[in-house]
Amino acid sequence: MTTYTTPNMAFSILILLYLLQSFNFANSQSFIGVNYGQVADNLPPPSATAKLLQSTAVQKVRLYGADPAIIKALANTGIGIVIGASNGDIPALASDPNFATQWVNSNVLAYYPSSKIILITVGNEVLLSNDQTLISQLLPAMQNMQKALNSASLGGKVKVSTVHAMTILSQSDPPSAGLFNPAYQDIMKGLLQFQKDNGSPVSVNPYPFFAYQSDPRPETLAFCLFQPNSGRVDSGNGIKYMNMFDAQVRTFKLLLITLNSLLACWLAIAIVYAQILPRFELLLIYLIIGLENELQVDAVRSALNAMGFNDIEILVAETGWPYNGDGNEVGPSVENARAYNGNLISHLRSMVGTPLMPGKSVDTYIFALYDEDLKPGPASERSFGLFRPDLSMTYDIGLSKSSLTPSIPKTPVTPSPKPTTAGWCVAKTGASEAQLQASLDYACGQGIDCGPIQPGGACFEPNTLASHAAYAMNIYYQASAKNQWDCDFSETATLTSKNPSYNGCTYPGGST
Repeated sequence: MTTYTTPNMAFSILILLYLLQSFNFANSQSFIGVNYGQVADNLPPPSATAKLLQSTAVQKVRLYGADPAIIKALANTGIGIVIGASNGDIPALASDPNFATQWVNSNVLAYYPSSKIILITVGNEVLLSNDQTLISQLLPAMQNMQKALNSASLGGKVKVSTVHAMTILSQSDPPSAGLFNPAYQDIMKGLLQFQKDNGSPVSVNPYPFFAYQSDPRPETLAFCLFQPNSGRVDSGNGIKYMNMFDAQVRTFKLLLITLNSLLACWLAIAIVYAQILPRFELLLIYLIIGLENELQVDAVRSALNAMGFNDIEILVAETGWPYNGDGNEVGPSVENARAYNGNLISHLRSMVGTPLMPGKSVDTYIFALYDEDLKPGPASERSFGLFRPDLSMTYDIGLSKSSLTPSIPKTPVTPSPKPTTAGWCVAKTGASEAQLQASLDYACGQGIDCGPIQPGGACFEPNTLASHAAYAMNIYYQASAKNQWDCDFSETATLTSKNPSYNGCTYPGGST
């Protein structure tokens, strides 16, 4: 029997597909988390914070401890909760299985499953402490915590990990040559074997902000902020990276795969150690290292692969950019913080992944939910908050759920033909820089050729966000079905019949 689809039926199907797509998108942000620090005296009540989080795309929260009030406030919200055992708990956890059982009973069983506890981090940047006794106790502490979870029938439901500073890498540039610090080889083998056996992620803290502070060139800033740049080619495999985040994770992954090549590791370390030492000294001050963003994530991946642990997942436990700092600090600003965090989220949402891990997004916890006004150190340490104590946004990075689902188009009286004169898609006048940057990142993340707007490309000049976004929007539109909604970009783009080409820069398109 032959069936026919009427225009109204077709539109109804379109609306249904649109709604399903919007529903899936709005509910697929499980890779976006946030750190909830409490070194402050002006934080809002946990109940208010729980409501705030429910109004956003944030699906996971990382606590540095196990605050009962916060865990209770997050009950029945569906938000995943990471809780932490402190470095001070490690000796007792390592030596006394009963202490681990008591810890699990008090901090997990008392709230689970109403409060969706998904991960326990045992210690924070323990290897960086250089306390050899504490370091030797880390693995036994994690093992006893896992046994306590298994005894409570929570094994596999609640994972166990520990958080590492990026300084566990002795080399991360180029990403394919990522290596763990030789001083940590033995302990890392044991920790990673434990995590492989129990299916838990390796957790790291990449911060491109600190890398930029050690190399404050404009091209480094663009590379850190996911902004248009010429990219950096990995001399080991020819892969081009367009941001620092991906590359560091890739290095970690490669190290996991080929750990047993210790001779090659030592040789590579000898060649590069002198080059990275100055950065080591700077980043030790901050207790974390950040080399550069696509670079950072794949650097971690390389390190994991090099150790033979290519099947261990990576979790970014902390990353962020401060919006304020002291007068002598390079990099902190609202513009840079909005660009980094907003573009990071856009990058994660695009599901492009990294060159070594394409098509997937690494679970990432942004630092931080609020400022922590009692933290010591430079002003930047107290200026990472995405929200203020009154629950208003410090700056907008597109986390609100209301910004995730576009409005549904109205039913047309008659089918609308494709435009016959509007052959190009360009940015709307008045679109904000944050909107343009998000549209640029999305378009270029869909596999289109954005080479012409890279330095040296025919359309690089004028070197403005509006010009680059317009070119990328048009290329995306021309590669699509050329429906009106393919030139929407959250209402930041419009169709035009005027050819936007100029000088040697040609915008593909024309009458359709």
